[in-house]
Amino acid sequence: MAKMWAGRTAGDTEKLADDFNSSMHFDKKMYRQDIMGSIAHAAMLGKQGIITEEEANTLIAGLGDILADLTSGKLLFDDSAEDIHMFVEQVLTARLGAVGKKLHTARSRNDQVALDLRMYLRDEVDAITEKIVGFVEVLVKKAEAYTNFILPGYTHMQRAQPIVFSQHLLAYAMMLLRDIDRFSDARARINVSPIGCCALAGTSYGTDRHFEADQLGFTDICRNSIDGVSDRDFCLEFMSACSILMMHLSRFSEELILWSSWEFRFIELSDAYTTGSSIMPQKKNPDMAELIRGKTGRVYGDLMALLTTMKGLPLAYNKDMQEDKESVFDATETVRMCLDVMTPMIDTMTVRSDRMRKAAEEGFINATDLADYLVRKGMPFRDAYRVSGSIVAECIRTGSVLETLTLETYRSYSNLFSGDLYDAIDLSACVAKRTSEGGPSAASIKAQISYVKEKLKK
Repeated sequence: MAKMWAGRTAGDTEKLADDFNSSMHFDKKMYRQDIMGSIAHAAMLGKQGIITEEEANTLIAGLGDILADLTSGKLLFDDSAEDIHMFVEQVLTARLGAVGKKLHTARSRNDQVALDLRMYLRDEVDAITEKIVGFVEVLVKKAEAYTNFILPGYTHMQRAQPIVFSQHLLAYAMMLLRDIDRFSDARARINVSPIGCCALAGTSYGTDRHFEADQLGFTDICRNSIDGVSDRDFCLEFMSACSILMMHLSRFSEELILWSSWEFRFIELSDAYTTGSSIMPQKKNPDMAELIRGKTGRVYGDLMALLTTMKGLPLAYNKDMQEDKESVFDATETVRMCLDVMTPMIDTMTVRSDRMRKAAEEGFINATDLADYLVRKGMPFRDAYRVSGSIVAECIRTGSVLETLTLETYRSYSNLFSGDLYDAIDLSACVAKRTSEGGPSAASIKAQISYVKEKLKK
C-alpha cells in the first residue's frame, strides 16, 4: 500500500522495516477515539471555513460510516497499515475520493495520537474507577457482617493486639478510596486537548482549538504546542496510579494466601477462585490471589518501561514514544482483569470466626491491656510494661494464657491486681475499649463504614 507520507522519500520501505515501524497491531484498539477525534476535527475545519461546510459534512458522514462498519465487523482492520490514523484516512479517501484527503488539514499524527491516547485513558480511568467502587462496596458489605469477628492484628507478622475483621477489611477500603482519588486527579490532567498542536509548532490555519476540545469533552487545551505533542506525563501518572492500586491488591492477596493456608485457616476461598494440585489431592491452591500478586510486578514493569523510554528524549515528538501504548494498554487490561477477579473472590469467601478467635486467645494480644490496667492503678507505664512482659513469659513457660492465670499468681507480681483484672483483659472488652477514632470498637467501625459510604456517593 502506498505511503500517504511519500514525497520527500519514495515511501518504498522494506517489509521488515514496515513491520518494525507499524503500530497498527496494537493501536487499532483506539479506533473509536481516533474516529471521534477526526469527526470533531472535520467539524472545526468546516466551522472555521478552512474547508467548506459541505466537505465537512461529507467527512463526518464518511467517518461515521467507518466507525459503524468497524464496530459491526463489516470492515476489517488492515494490519499492513502503518497505524490506526493512516488506516482510517486511507479507507476514508478510498470511499470519498479527494475530499477524504482534506481531513488531515491543520493537524499532524503527533497531536492526533496524543489526542487518541488521552481520550482512551479518560475512558479507562472511568471504567477502572467504577470497578474500584464495586470492590469497595463488597468490602463495606463484608465489614458490616463481621463487626464481632475478633482476630489478632499483626505487626512484623507477630500477633500484636486484638482487632475485628471489619477493621482489617476497612483498612483496604481506605486504601482503595485513595486509589479512586489518584485516578480522579490523573483524569483531570489527562482531560486536556493536544489537538491543534500539529507536529510541534502549531499551524498557520485559523483553527479553533477550544471548539474542538469542547466537542470532545476536554476541559482545557495544551497551552504549549511543543509540550502538547511531547508530553506523556499523563500516561506515567495513570500507570503510577495503576501500580499503587496493584500494590494494594497484592498486599490483600498475600493475606488471603496466608489466611487460607492450613496454618491460619482464617478464611476459605470459594472453589470458583481456587485450583487443585495435579498430584496432591488434598490441595486447594489460591491461584487467583497468587496471580494478582504476580501481575503486580507486570504493571510495575509497564511503568518503568515508559519512564525509561521517556527519560532521554529531546523535544518534541520522537518515534520512541510509540512504545507508550503497549505499556499503557497492558497496565490497563491487567488492572481491570485483577479487579474483575478480586471483587467476587472476596465476596464469596468464607470467614472462620472460630479460628480467628482461637488465634487471638493464644497470642497474648491482650498484654498491652494488662499493662494499661496497671497504669490505671497508678503504676508508671514502663514498670507496667516490664511486669506484663514477665507474666507473659511465665505463661509461655507453664503453657497458660493470661485469661486462665490465677489471681494469686498475678498478685505475686504486683499487689495492684484485683478481681476486676479479668474483665479488663477479656478480648471483647479489649476491643470495645479502643474507642479512639479509627479503632476497632463498634462505634468506630460504624463511623468508618459511614465515612466510606459517604465517599462512594461522591
